[in-house]
Amino acid sequence: MDSRTLYLFCSAAPPVFDVARVIEEAQADGWDVCLGLTPSAARWLAHSLDGLAALTGHPVRWDYLLPGEPDAWPRADAIVVAPATFNTVNHWALGITDKWIVGVVAEGIGKGIPMAMMPCVSSALVAHPQFERSLETLRGAGVRVLYGEGGFVPHEPGHGNPAVFPWRAALDAVMDAAPLTP
Repeated sequence: MDSRTLYLFCSAAPPVFDVARVIEEAQADGWDVCLGLTPSAARWLAHSLDGLAALTGHPVRWDYLLPGEPDAWPRADAIVVAPATFNTVNHWALGITDKWIVGVVAEGIGKGIPMAMMPCVSSALVAHPQFERSLETLRGAGVRVLYGEGGFVPHEPGHGNPAVFPWRAALDAVMDAAPLTP
């Protein structure tokens, strides 16, 4: 059985603390997982970065490589961006690539890499008019946006429950897009 490579990209939202379990689920699905984080998410997980690298067998990344520096990651067959914060969603849709993971997924659109994105935002943030425009932009670019029924449902500010974040839906979305070949 061939291995497929999944880039799992996470922003700094409370569900990121469950990422080790999600990596193990993806590995059980047959994925070779590479973990990428926003700088804030890397700071949140600083105490477990070495363990996460050991779990995936790849360095955890959160910043651009230096010119000429070799990339230790294999090519992505699919990308999951979850949890995606308000900032990450809007930067991606607007093409603002100051964060490494946003640069990768912005380029991934042009490369035709199957991608799924699940936001993790409060109802107060989704009321901002840019958020819906950003979701529509990403949908129009071919990204599977997992928002609303069957994906992430916004919560009142300060009332989110990371334990019910629908990680499985994100993994299933790319499983369909990048099936395992025997």
